[in-house]
Amino acid sequence: MTGPTIAVHHVRAVLGGARRAGLDTVPLLQAAGISPLLLGDDRARVAADRFARLVKELHRATDDEFLGLGPRPSRRGTFAMMGLACVGCPDLGTALERAVRFYGLFPGGPEMAVTMPGRNGEPRTPDRDDRDIRDASPAHPAEFSLLSDLRPYPEGTFLAESVLIIWHRLSSWLIGRHIPLSDVCFVHPAPAHAHEYELLFDCAVRFGAPRTAAVFDARWLAAPVVQDEAALAAMLRRAPADLLSRREYGTTFTERVRRTLAPALRSPGPARLPEAAEVAARLAVSPATLRRRLQAEGTSYQRLKDAVRRDAAISALAAGREPIAALAARLGFSEDTAFHRAFRRWTGTTPGAYRLRPPSPALPGSPVLPPTPALPGAPALPGQQS
Repeated sequence: MTGPTIAVHHVRAVLGGARRAGLDTVPLLQAAGISPLLLGDDRARVAADRFARLVKELHRATDDEFLGLGPRPSRRGTFAMMGLACVGCPDLGTALERAVRFYGLFPGGPEMAVTMPGRNGEPRTPDRDDRDIRDASPAHPAEFSLLSDLRPYPEGTFLAESVLIIWHRLSSWLIGRHIPLSDVCFVHPAPAHAHEYELLFDCAVRFGAPRTAAVFDARWLAAPVVQDEAALAAMLRRAPADLLSRREYGTTFTERVRRTLAPALRSPGPARLPEAAEVAARLAVSPATLRRRLQAEGTSYQRLKDAVRRDAAISALAAGREPIAALAARLGFSEDTAFHRAFRRWTGTTPGAYRLRPPSPALPGSPVLPPTPALPGAPALPGQQS
Protein backbone atom coordinates (compact mmCIF):
# COMPACT_ATOMS: atom_id res chain seq x y z
CA MET A 1 0.00 0.00 0.00
CA THR A 2 1.35 3.42 -0.94
CA GLY A 3 1.37 5.93 1.88
CA PRO A 4 3.46 8.48 3.76
CA THR A 5 6.61 7.53 5.61
CA ILE A 6 8.10 8.51 8.96
CA ALA A 7 11.66 9.71 9.55
CA VAL A 8 13.72 7.34 11.70
CA HIS A 9 14.52 10.19 14.10
CA HIS A 10 10.95 9.99 15.35
CA VAL A 11 11.05 6.23 15.65
CA ARG A 12 13.99 6.64 18.03
CA ALA A 13 12.21 9.40 19.95
CA VAL A 14 8.95 7.49 20.44
CA LEU A 15 10.93 4.62 22.01
CA GLY A 16 12.44 6.91 24.67
CA GLY A 17 9.79 6.36 27.33
CA ALA A 18 9.94 2.59 27.00
CA ARG A 19 13.74 2.65 27.25
CA ARG A 20 13.63 4.74 30.44
CA ALA A 21 11.13 2.26 31.87
CA GLY A 22 13.66 -0.51 31.30
CA LEU A 23 11.67 -2.21 28.54
CA ASP A 24 13.40 -4.15 25.78
CA THR A 25 12.50 -2.22 22.63
CA VAL A 26 13.77 -4.79 20.13
CA PRO A 27 10.71 -7.09 20.45
CA LEU A 28 8.45 -4.03 20.17
CA LEU A 29 10.12 -2.99 16.92
CA GLN A 30 9.99 -6.53 15.57
CA ALA A 31 6.31 -6.89 16.46
CA ALA A 32 5.66 -3.73 14.43
CA GLY A 33 7.68 -5.05 11.48
CA ILE A 34 10.46 -2.47 11.87
CA SER A 35 14.04 -3.67 11.64
CA PRO A 36 16.08 -2.48 14.66
CA LEU A 37 19.01 -2.02 12.25
CA LEU A 38 17.24 0.93 10.63
CA LEU A 39 17.63 2.97 13.82
CA GLY A 40 21.33 3.36 13.08
CA ASP A 41 20.73 5.09 9.72
CA ASP A 42 19.89 8.80 10.07
CA ARG A 43 18.25 8.99 6.63
CA ALA A 44 16.12 5.89 7.00
CA ARG A 45 12.32 6.07 6.89
CA VAL A 46 9.62 3.58 7.86
CA ALA A 47 6.15 3.02 6.49
CA ALA A 48 3.42 4.86 8.40
CA ASP A 49 1.40 1.70 9.04
CA ARG A 50 4.45 0.07 10.69
CA PHE A 51 4.92 3.15 12.82
CA ALA A 52 1.26 3.07 13.85
CA ARG A 53 1.71 -0.55 14.96
CA LEU A 54 4.78 0.44 16.96
CA VAL A 55 2.73 3.09 18.75
CA LYS A 56 0.13 0.46 19.64
CA GLU A 57 2.84 -1.87 20.93
CA LEU A 58 4.28 0.94 23.06
CA HIS A 59 0.83 1.87 24.29
CA ARG A 60 0.33 -1.67 25.52
CA ALA A 61 3.82 -2.04 26.96
CA THR A 62 3.91 1.28 28.86
CA ASP A 63 0.21 1.31 29.88
CA ASP A 64 0.38 5.08 29.31
CA GLU A 65 -1.31 7.22 26.65
CA PHE A 66 1.81 9.43 26.69
CA LEU A 67 4.00 6.33 26.13
CA GLY A 68 6.21 7.30 29.05
CA LEU A 69 7.17 10.57 27.32
CA GLY A 70 5.20 13.01 29.47
CA PRO A 71 5.83 14.50 32.89
CA ARG A 72 3.29 12.02 34.29
CA PRO A 73 1.47 9.00 32.85
CA SER A 74 -1.94 9.46 31.26
CA ARG A 75 -4.33 6.62 32.05
CA ARG A 76 -5.67 4.70 29.09
CA GLY A 77 -9.14 5.86 28.14
CA THR A 78 -8.46 9.54 28.88
CA PHE A 79 -8.34 10.56 25.23
CA ALA A 80 -11.53 8.61 24.46
CA MET A 81 -13.44 10.42 27.23
CA MET A 82 -12.14 13.77 25.99
CA GLY A 83 -13.39 12.85 22.51
CA LEU A 84 -16.84 12.08 23.89
CA ALA A 85 -16.88 15.52 25.48
CA CYS A 86 -16.00 17.15 22.14
CA VAL A 87 -18.31 15.43 19.66
CA GLY A 88 -21.37 16.80 21.45
CA CYS A 89 -20.27 20.41 20.92
CA PRO A 90 -21.98 22.70 18.40
CA ASP A 91 -18.78 24.13 16.90
CA LEU A 92 -15.02 23.77 16.88
CA GLY A 93 -14.34 26.66 19.26
CA THR A 94 -16.53 25.12 21.94
CA ALA A 95 -15.00 21.69 21.36
CA LEU A 96 -11.42 22.99 21.70
CA GLU A 97 -12.30 24.88 24.85
CA ARG A 98 -13.90 21.76 26.31
CA ALA A 99 -10.86 19.64 25.40
CA VAL A 100 -8.50 22.08 27.09
CA ARG A 101 -10.68 22.13 30.21
CA PHE A 102 -10.81 18.34 30.21
CA TYR A 103 -7.03 17.88 30.18
CA GLY A 104 -6.70 20.65 32.74
CA LEU A 105 -8.37 18.31 35.24
CA PHE A 106 -5.27 16.09 35.34
CA PRO A 107 -2.36 17.68 37.24
CA GLY A 108 1.11 17.07 35.91
CA GLY A 109 0.18 16.72 32.26
CA PRO A 110 1.04 19.19 29.49
CA GLU A 111 -0.94 22.41 30.01
CA MET A 112 -2.73 23.65 26.89
CA ALA A 113 -4.81 26.69 25.97
CA VAL A 114 -6.95 28.10 23.16
CA THR A 115 -6.67 31.83 22.48
CA MET A 116 -9.90 33.23 21.09
CA PRO A 117 -10.29 36.62 19.38
CA GLY A 118 -12.07 39.28 21.37
CA ARG A 119 -10.38 38.30 24.63
CA ASN A 120 -7.38 40.63 24.51
CA GLY A 121 -5.26 37.83 23.12
CA GLU A 122 -5.51 35.84 26.35
CA PRO A 123 -6.12 32.10 26.57
CA ARG A 124 -9.77 31.20 26.98
CA THR A 125 -10.32 29.50 30.34
CA PRO A 126 -13.42 28.40 32.29
CA ASP A 127 -13.52 31.47 34.56
CA ARG A 128 -13.59 34.00 31.71
CA ASP A 129 -16.73 35.28 30.01
CA ASP A 130 -18.35 33.08 27.37
CA ARG A 131 -19.11 35.45 24.49
CA ASP A 132 -20.22 33.96 21.18
CA ILE A 133 -17.24 32.94 19.06
CA ARG A 134 -19.29 33.55 15.92
CA ASP A 135 -18.75 37.28 16.51
CA ALA A 136 -14.99 36.79 16.29
CA SER A 137 -13.24 38.89 13.67
CA PRO A 138 -11.06 36.96 11.23
CA ALA A 139 -8.54 39.82 11.51
CA HIS A 140 -7.56 38.37 14.90
CA PRO A 141 -6.24 34.83 14.47
CA ALA A 142 -7.02 32.04 16.86
CA GLU A 143 -4.27 30.02 18.48
CA PHE A 144 -3.84 26.63 20.08
CA SER A 145 -0.82 26.72 22.39
CA LEU A 146 1.16 24.49 24.68
CA LEU A 147 1.84 26.41 27.87
CA SER A 148 4.07 23.79 29.51
CA ASP A 149 7.79 24.00 28.80
CA LEU A 150 8.70 20.37 28.10
CA ARG A 151 12.33 21.02 27.20
CA PRO A 152 13.69 19.78 30.57
CA TYR A 153 12.17 16.33 29.93
CA PRO A 154 13.81 13.68 27.72
CA GLU A 155 12.10 13.78 24.32
CA GLY A 156 10.19 16.83 25.58
CA THR A 157 10.60 18.70 22.30
CA PHE A 158 9.30 15.67 20.45
CA LEU A 159 6.27 15.54 22.74
CA ALA A 160 5.61 19.25 22.19
CA GLU A 161 5.67 18.79 18.41
CA SER A 162 3.36 15.80 18.68
CA VAL A 163 0.82 17.64 20.81
CA LEU A 164 0.51 20.45 18.25
CA ILE A 165 0.14 18.26 15.21
CA ILE A 166 -2.30 15.86 16.81
CA TRP A 167 -4.56 18.67 18.02
CA HIS A 168 -4.49 20.20 14.56
CA ARG A 169 -5.52 16.88 13.01
CA LEU A 170 -8.13 16.24 15.67
CA SER A 171 -9.62 19.67 14.98
CA SER A 172 -9.76 18.96 11.25
CA TRP A 173 -11.37 15.56 11.95
CA LEU A 174 -14.03 17.13 14.18
CA ILE A 175 -15.25 19.45 11.42
CA GLY A 176 -14.45 17.13 8.50
CA ARG A 177 -12.23 19.70 6.77
CA HIS A 178 -8.51 20.41 6.68
CA ILE A 179 -7.79 23.58 8.67
CA PRO A 180 -4.98 25.60 7.07
CA LEU A 181 -2.45 26.90 9.57
CA SER A 182 -0.93 30.34 9.08
CA ASP A 183 1.96 29.91 11.52
CA VAL A 184 3.50 27.28 13.78
CA CYS A 185 6.18 28.09 16.35
CA PHE A 186 8.18 26.18 18.95
CA VAL A 187 10.24 27.38 21.88
CA HIS A 188 12.96 24.79 21.28
CA PRO A 189 15.79 25.34 18.76
CA ALA A 190 15.53 24.04 15.20
CA PRO A 191 16.38 20.32 14.96
CA ALA A 192 18.57 18.84 12.25
CA HIS A 193 15.47 17.69 10.36
CA ALA A 194 13.76 21.11 10.50
CA HIS A 195 13.24 21.12 6.72
CA GLU A 196 10.46 18.52 7.09
CA TYR A 197 8.20 20.66 9.24
CA GLU A 198 6.91 23.06 6.58
CA LEU A 199 5.76 20.06 4.54
CA LEU A 200 4.11 18.63 7.63
CA PHE A 201 2.23 21.76 8.70
CA ASP A 202 1.81 23.38 5.24
CA CYS A 203 2.96 26.73 6.62
CA ALA A 204 6.00 28.56 7.93
CA VAL A 205 7.48 26.94 11.05
CA ARG A 206 9.64 28.94 13.47
CA PHE A 207 11.92 27.62 16.20
CA GLY A 208 13.35 29.43 19.20
CA ALA A 209 10.08 31.37 19.51
CA PRO A 210 8.63 32.80 22.76
CA ARG A 211 5.85 30.17 22.78
CA THR A 212 4.78 26.86 21.26
CA ALA A 213 1.61 27.38 19.26
CA ALA A 214 -0.35 26.76 16.05
CA VAL A 215 -2.16 29.78 14.58
CA PHE A 216 -5.18 29.63 12.28
CA ASP A 217 -8.01 31.82 11.00
CA ALA A 218 -10.55 32.47 13.75
CA ARG A 219 -13.46 31.81 11.39
CA TRP A 220 -12.76 28.06 11.71
CA LEU A 221 -13.88 28.26 15.34
CA ALA A 222 -17.48 28.66 14.15
CA ALA A 223 -17.32 25.56 11.92
CA PRO A 224 -19.86 22.97 13.11
CA VAL A 225 -18.68 19.70 14.61
CA VAL A 226 -19.83 17.01 12.16
CA GLN A 227 -18.66 13.89 14.02
CA ASP A 228 -20.77 11.93 16.47
CA GLU A 229 -20.16 9.15 19.00
CA ALA A 230 -20.37 6.44 16.33
CA ALA A 231 -17.73 8.21 14.22
CA LEU A 232 -15.56 8.65 17.30
CA ALA A 233 -15.82 4.96 18.14
CA ALA A 234 -14.82 4.05 14.58
CA MET A 235 -11.86 6.43 14.67
CA LEU A 236 -10.68 5.07 18.01
CA ARG A 237 -10.90 1.49 16.74
CA ARG A 238 -8.47 2.46 14.00
CA ALA A 239 -6.26 4.49 16.32
CA PRO A 240 -3.58 5.56 16.07
CA ALA A 241 -3.57 5.10 12.28
CA ASP A 242 -6.33 7.65 11.60
CA LEU A 243 -4.57 10.35 13.58
CA LEU A 244 -1.11 9.42 12.35
CA SER A 245 -2.17 9.93 8.73
CA ARG A 246 -3.08 13.35 7.48
CA ARG A 247 -6.59 13.13 6.12
CA GLU A 248 -6.80 14.50 2.60
CA TYR A 249 -9.78 16.84 2.74
CA GLY A 250 -8.77 18.26 -0.62
CA THR A 251 -7.90 21.77 0.51
CA THR A 252 -4.27 21.88 -0.67
CA PHE A 253 -2.80 21.36 -4.09
CA THR A 254 -0.12 19.12 -2.59
CA GLU A 255 -2.79 16.66 -1.43
CA ARG A 256 -4.68 16.82 -4.73
CA VAL A 257 -1.55 16.24 -6.80
CA ARG A 258 -0.47 13.33 -4.60
CA ARG A 259 -3.88 11.70 -4.97
CA THR A 260 -3.52 12.05 -8.74
CA LEU A 261 -0.05 10.47 -8.80
CA ALA A 262 -0.42 7.61 -6.31
CA PRO A 263 -2.85 5.38 -8.30
CA ALA A 264 -0.33 5.06 -11.15
CA LEU A 265 2.01 3.13 -8.83
CA ARG A 266 -0.58 0.55 -7.77
CA SER A 267 -0.90 -1.29 -11.08
CA PRO A 268 1.23 -4.43 -11.62
CA GLY A 269 2.76 -3.15 -14.87
CA PRO A 270 5.49 -0.51 -15.24
CA ALA A 271 4.28 2.82 -13.92
CA ARG A 272 4.20 6.00 -15.93
CA LEU A 273 3.67 8.99 -13.71
CA PRO A 274 1.84 11.75 -15.58
CA GLU A 275 3.69 14.91 -16.56
CA ALA A 276 2.94 18.16 -14.80
CA ALA A 277 0.84 19.39 -17.72
CA GLU A 278 -1.36 16.28 -17.54
CA VAL A 279 -1.93 16.71 -13.81
CA ALA A 280 -2.69 20.40 -14.29
CA ALA A 281 -5.32 19.51 -16.91
CA ARG A 282 -6.93 17.00 -14.53
CA LEU A 283 -7.10 19.67 -11.83
CA ALA A 284 -8.45 22.24 -14.32
CA VAL A 285 -5.58 24.70 -13.89
CA SER A 286 -2.71 25.81 -16.10
CA PRO A 287 0.78 24.30 -15.64
CA ALA A 288 2.01 27.71 -14.47
CA THR A 289 -0.72 27.86 -11.82
CA LEU A 290 0.10 24.33 -10.70
CA ARG A 291 3.79 25.23 -10.26
CA ARG A 292 2.92 28.45 -8.45
CA ARG A 293 0.48 26.79 -6.05
CA LEU A 294 2.90 23.98 -5.20
CA GLN A 295 5.71 26.47 -4.64
CA ALA A 296 3.46 28.44 -2.28
CA GLU A 297 2.87 25.21 -0.33
CA GLY A 298 6.62 24.59 -0.02
CA THR A 299 7.05 21.84 -2.59
CA SER A 300 7.34 21.15 -6.33
CA TYR A 301 6.01 18.64 -8.83
CA GLN A 302 9.35 16.80 -9.00
CA ARG A 303 9.59 16.58 -5.20
CA LEU A 304 6.08 15.13 -5.04
CA LYS A 305 6.93 12.56 -7.73
CA ASP A 306 10.03 11.55 -5.76
CA ALA A 307 8.07 11.39 -2.49
CA VAL A 308 5.32 9.23 -4.00
CA ARG A 309 7.86 6.82 -5.52
CA ARG A 310 9.92 6.75 -2.33
CA ASP A 311 6.94 6.01 -0.10
CA ALA A 312 5.62 3.34 -2.49
CA ALA A 313 9.05 1.70 -2.51
CA ILE A 314 9.37 1.73 1.28
CA SER A 315 5.86 0.32 1.75
CA ALA A 316 6.51 -2.49 -0.74
CA LEU A 317 9.92 -3.34 0.73
CA ALA A 318 8.46 -3.36 4.23
CA ALA A 319 5.78 -5.82 3.10
CA GLY A 320 8.62 -8.04 1.83
CA ARG A 321 6.68 -9.85 -0.89
CA GLU A 322 7.77 -8.17 -4.13
CA PRO A 323 11.20 -8.86 -5.66
CA ILE A 324 13.33 -5.73 -5.86
CA ALA A 325 13.71 -6.05 -9.63
CA ALA A 326 9.92 -6.28 -10.08
CA LEU A 327 9.41 -3.33 -7.74
CA ALA A 328 11.89 -1.22 -9.70
CA ALA A 329 10.04 -2.00 -12.92
CA ARG A 330 6.63 -1.30 -11.38
CA LEU A 331 7.80 2.11 -10.16
CA GLY A 332 8.88 3.02 -13.67
CA PHE A 333 12.66 2.55 -13.47
CA SER A 334 14.27 1.23 -16.64
CA GLU A 335 16.86 -0.81 -14.73
CA ASP A 336 17.60 -1.99 -11.20
CA THR A 337 20.70 0.20 -10.85
CA ALA A 338 18.69 3.36 -11.47
CA PHE A 339 16.26 2.34 -8.72
CA HIS A 340 19.13 1.60 -6.31
CA ARG A 341 20.67 5.03 -6.99
CA ALA A 342 17.36 6.81 -6.47
CA PHE A 343 16.59 4.88 -3.29
CA ARG A 344 20.00 5.67 -1.85
CA ARG A 345 19.47 9.34 -2.71
CA TRP A 346 16.08 9.32 -0.97
CA THR A 347 17.03 7.39 2.16
CA GLY A 348 20.81 7.12 2.34
CA THR A 349 20.72 3.33 2.18
CA THR A 350 19.92 0.48 -0.20
CA PRO A 351 16.57 -1.20 -0.90
CA GLY A 352 17.87 -4.37 0.76
CA ALA A 353 18.10 -2.60 4.14
CA TYR A 354 14.34 -2.20 4.06
CA ARG A 355 13.73 -5.87 3.53
CA LEU A 356 11.88 -6.47 6.81
CA ARG A 357 10.87 -9.93 7.95
CA PRO A 358 7.12 -10.64 7.92
CA PRO A 359 5.15 -9.67 11.04
CA SER A 360 5.07 -12.15 13.87
CA PRO A 361 2.30 -14.72 13.34
CA ALA A 362 1.17 -14.03 16.90
CA LEU A 363 0.01 -10.54 15.97
CA PRO A 364 -3.29 -11.43 14.26
CA GLY A 365 -4.36 -13.27 17.38
CA SER A 366 -3.13 -10.71 19.85
CA PRO A 367 -5.66 -9.27 22.28
CA VAL A 368 -7.46 -6.21 20.97
CA LEU A 369 -6.20 -3.07 22.69
CA PRO A 370 -8.59 -0.58 24.22
CA PRO A 371 -9.59 1.83 21.46
CA THR A 372 -7.58 4.84 22.53
CA PRO A 373 -4.69 6.60 20.80
CA ALA A 374 -1.31 6.79 22.41
CA LEU A 375 -0.89 10.49 23.10
CA PRO A 376 -3.56 13.10 23.16
CA GLY A 377 -3.72 11.39 19.84
CA ALA A 378 -0.60 9.37 18.97
CA PRO A 379 2.91 10.81 18.96
CA ALA A 380 5.70 11.12 16.46
CA LEU A 381 3.83 12.83 13.74
CA PRO A 382 6.72 15.20 13.03
CA GLY A 383 8.74 13.70 10.23
CA GLN A 384 5.78 12.34 8.32
CA GLN A 385 5.69 13.65 4.78
CA SER A 386 3.08 13.79 2.11
